Formats: sequence, C-alpha cells, structure tokens
Amino acid sequence: MVVDTVSASTSIIAPHLFDQRSRGPHRPLRRTFHVVACRPLATAFAGRRLVARVTRQPSPRLADWPVKALAMGVTKEASPRREYRGIPGDGGDMGDVGVTNPAPSWPPQNRADDPKLQNPLLRLERMGCGWLGVIFEWEGVIVEDDAELERQAWLTLAQEEGKSPPPAFLLRRVEGMKNEQAISEVLCWSRDPSELRRLASRKEEIHSSLRGGSFYQMRNGSREFMSTLANYKIPIAVATTRPRKVIEEAIEAVGARSFFDAVVAAEDVYRGKPDPEMFLYAAQLLSFIPERCIVFGNSNSAVEAAHDARMKCVAVASKHKIYELSAADLVVKQLDELSIVDLKNLTDIESPEFGMEPEPEMEEEEASPPSSAVGVDLFW
Repeated sequence: MVVDTVSASTSIIAPHLFDQRSRGPHRPLRRTFHVVACRPLATAFAGRRLVARVTRQPSPRLADWPVKALAMGVTKEASPRREYRGIPGDGGDMGDVGVTNPAPSWPPQNRADDPKLQNPLLRLERMGCGWLGVIFEWEGVIVEDDAELERQAWLTLAQEEGKSPPPAFLLRRVEGMKNEQAISEVLCWSRDPSELRRLASRKEEIHSSLRGGSFYQMRNGSREFMSTLANYKIPIAVATTRPRKVIEEAIEAVGARSFFDAVVAAEDVYRGKPDPEMFLYAAQLLSFIPERCIVFGNSNSAVEAAHDARMKCVAVASKHKIYELSAADLVVKQLDELSIVDLKNLTDIESPEFGMEPEPEMEEEEASPPSSAVGVDLFW
C-alpha cells in the first residue's frame, strides 16, 4: 500500500508488510508499526496525520459451513453405503472374491435395464415402474392359516419324542422357519442331520393327519387379485417352507396352478424366514432383480426377510393386528384392497431402491470483499 502525503511533517503509521509472525490460538494479535517517510506533495491534508486501517479478509472456517452439510457428512462416514451383493448364483455376488466395487455415481445406474435387449421398447418397459414381479406366501396370504393346527403338530411331536412341550413364545418364534431349522436352532432337540430330517418329516405327517381330508380354503379376494395380476401379465411366484409334495397338492386342490410361474418349497432352500433366501431364489426363478419384487406375507418375519432381500413388502393382517405389521410398506386385510397402481408406486424408480444417496454438497458462504478505512485525526 502506497500513500502520498503533502508535507515532510506528515507521516503514515501502518503495519510492516513483512511482519507475519505466527500467533497462538489465545494470543492477541500484535503488530510492529513503522514510520514510513513519504515524498511531499501539495494537498489539502497538509499537517495532518493519516491512519490507514486494513480489514483482514476472513478465511473459510469449519464453523462457517452449513450445519446440514456437516451432519450429512458425519452420517455418511458413520454409516458407509452397503454394496449390492446380488442374487446367490447369478454372478453378481463378487464380495467374497476380493473384487472392489467402483465408486458410486449419481444418479445411479438403473439395474433394471438390460443392454442385451435389441428392442428399445422392451428396455423402456423394464426401466419403468410397471416391470415388477410378485412373490406370495402360501398360508395366511392366499389360503387361510390355521395356527392352532400348527401348534398341535409341534406338541404332538414333542410328546412322541419324550421332549418337554415347547412354550408359546418358542412356537411363535418358529413360525415360517423350516422344520429342520426350528428343531436345531430354536427347540434344540437335535443337531444330527439324519435325525433332523426324520423329525421334520414326522412333524409334517402329524400336521397332515390332524388336517384330515380337509383342503386349504382360499382367502377372500385372493383369487380376484391374482386374476388381475395375470391380466396385466405380472409374473407370480409362491414361496413356502412346506415340502414340495404338500404344496403342489394344495395348489392343485384349490385350482390355482395356472396363476403361478414358479414355486419355491422347503427342498429348494437351506433356511426359512427370517432369512431372505427363499425370496431371493423366487426372484431368480422369475428373472427379476430383488428391487422390482414385492413380497406378500402375514408376519413380521416375512417383512424382515423381504427388506433384507431389498424387496418391498405388503403385509396381510390375517392373524396379526394391523398396527403390529407397521414395519411393512403396505398393510391390508385382504388382497383385493390393492390395485395395480399401488404396486407400481412401490416399485417407482424414484424410490431409494438402489441403496445410494447423493453426495453431500459442502456449501461455503461468499466471503465479503476486503475493505479499508482511512481515518483523519486532527491533532490541533
């Protein structure tokens, strides 16, 4: 900074340009002032002292960043994004072979798109919300569920094997599990594979004998809803932990064979609910990605398994209260309460089905331009 004065007696008091000594966080700012001689000029400020004050430009600090952006950044660091691992066996699960997924981009790539399709109309249909598949549970969703009959089957098996009767909370816990899984992990009766198969088979025999000659009864609205799905060419799969022979006979008995494109039975999976294995396998049989599948279940274990598989879930309140199934995406009492529009809304492309979020934008406030002030102090 250069300042001209008008007299030899006039001087400038200003900080030295090379005085940039560091100061501590609590140490006050101290500057060395030097008297600078100036050449005389004719002006009206002769005989006066000029004091130059320069406002230091503020540097961007962490405290100046928006609070919302900071919160998004901290949340992203604390909860890293979970990569999609794919359906077991389809080649998309690369997490166990040391392959690092590339950095995500926004907007995310639509995995529903298939570049191998030569027809652009088919590709456009897959990318829309109308491309979806439906996975039904059998008992409690399509047909009536008799929980008392299931409880009696377990109690009878315990009596035959000389085991103590399982309490009610354990019987509620084994709902939806495979028989082998329930016997070994919850009831803890045996861990021998051959013994597990024998007990599981005997339990199904007791269940069939208790049912007698009566067949399953379709729930109200189930057949009408499946007919609507068939009219819109939406593929349907049924997933259950019953043996294949039992479920095939039940489907034929109620006359619903024409509705199902795939059937997943107990022999097809290792574990039942709340493990998402049978829902993932059903999606693979339908040739759909999990994000475009909707699971219809009647318990919280079905809701948990569907969400773990990254699928949407519609809970049918057949044996639970509606408020008990609030974790589901939709809760209905009967299937005919739904429409195709409701299903399309669940699989909307704008929903967070890809598990990705936009990067937080760190906004900085505009720095005010440097300002200077010149004060004139009259000393006479």
